[in-house]
Amino acid sequence: MEITVRPAQLTDATYAAPLIIDAIGEIANRLTGEDELQAILTELEVLFKRTDNRHSYKNTYVAEIAGEVAGIMVVYGGDQAPTLDNNLEKWLTAKGATIQSIEVEARTDEFYIDTICTAQQFRGQGVGTVLLKYADIVAKEKGYHKVSLSVEKPKERARHLYEKMGFVFSEPWTIIGEEFDHMVKEV
Repeated sequence: MEITVRPAQLTDATYAAPLIIDAIGEIANRLTGEDELQAILTELEVLFKRTDNRHSYKNTYVAEIAGEVAGIMVVYGGDQAPTLDNNLEKWLTAKGATIQSIEVEARTDEFYIDTICTAQQFRGQGVGTVLLKYADIVAKEKGYHKVSLSVEKPKERARHLYEKMGFVFSEPWTIIGEEFDHMVKEV
């Protein structure tokens, strides 16, 4: 079983949106300004198809097994985050959503893994490992020397994978009032 990774395409929106929700949970409500699942999915698809925000297809990579979407990864440079998030805040304001400022999630010298998720039916088959290795390649191509991510404290299985892949705890981080551990890896 071969796992391949490719840049996302516009047509991946319907596969990516549920995986983003699976990975970030209630944060998706805040990023879309919606509370109902179908509305969140619809708005994530809108954001995915745009080019100017963190969850754009331009920042997303898709892992496939036998032509099926097996997982996704959303990545961007920490130095790009202020622009991406400012665009997101403008979009939310224009649609009349209640927003608070979107917190910075990475240092400016880091290539940040914002979202990574394996589809349920492909879990335990190495998809996450392949995506994490791919992040290193993209980071180097874009001139970054560090890859980072933030993991929720209770997600021990994910943390174990990240540590196995060379990530080390860097500092505590708060995102939308939740405590995360910021982890960094030199590439």
